[in-house]
Amino acid sequence: MNEARNVGPVELVVVAFPGSRVDPDTVAALQNIVERGFVTLLDLVYIAKDTEGNLRQVDVDEDLTDIGLGILSIEAKALISDEDLDVVRESLEPGTSAAIIVYEQTWAREFASKARAGGGEVVLHVQIPHDVVVAAVDAALQ
Repeated sequence: MNEARNVGPVELVVVAFPGSRVDPDTVAALQNIVERGFVTLLDLVYIAKDTEGNLRQVDVDEDLTDIGLGILSIEAKALISDEDLDVVRESLEPGTSAAIIVYEQTWAREFASKARAGGGEVVLHVQIPHDVVVAAVDAALQ
């Protein structure tokens, strides 16, 4: 099978933070799941908006150390579009920043490959919001 086709589900996530630096504990947790093989980082762009509304953008091929992302292992694939970046730029509040991350769910690579080989495909993927999950779990425990 062609290696490019042997890929698990790929997702884009935007994580926003107050200030101009990503939380170090969050970065360490992300690096931990990368090192454990659960995900492979495929692309990353960092955007910050200062209190005057000026934007700063740092792409994956630039030095990520200043913004707290230097420890990440990223296999840059240029998957974040200008449209994705425009949405983040427009939605950022002054004095905040965001990391736009594209990752492969490496843990699901074999499953996805076998499903495709069998003629299957994911036709719907919905992420259930964290607060909804917490409320459901809390209700089930009562």
